[in-house]
Amino acid sequence: MPAVEICHLYISAGHNFFGHHGREPDDYPAVEVPTIECVAGHGIRGDRFFDYRYDYQGQITFFSLEVLEELRGTLQLQDCSPSLVRRNVLTRKVDLNTLIGREFEVQGVKFFGTGECRPCYWMDSAIAHGAEEFLKGRGGLRAKILTDGRLKASAQIGQAAG
Repeated sequence: MPAVEICHLYISAGHNFFGHHGREPDDYPAVEVPTIECVAGHGIRGDRFFDYRYDYQGQITFFSLEVLEELRGTLQLQDCSPSLVRRNVLTRKVDLNTLIGREFEVQGVKFFGTGECRPCYWMDSAIAHGAEEFLKGRGGLRAKILTDGRLKASAQIGQAAG
């Protein structure tokens, strides 16, 4: 597998959309951090899905910045922060769908790709109308964390995405 560039890392203390069908979302920000601590079988320390459920398939989520750039262009979005997709790891240089059903390693931490992180109808209100449809089949990757370790982002906090 080619080297994966980790551009941005995000954690959130709570769920804004997950489990909120039929009611208003909450207001927990996705906070950009320079590093995250991955704990095998548990998730990312400090994130909303840490110890969420035994053997949870989405202990960590990945999203492609190239897909975000396509989304911005297609929907003509001037201001679309990577935090709006509410994924933990924003990458470059990897087709995340090729990692579904596979073990892979990033910065010395091992993961298992469990499936697509499917977009939901909330994407249209969080990002823009049409985002859910655009992201079908490229909503990112859900994965299990197989080994403990830290991931570090290449971007400086507050640096513009892209």
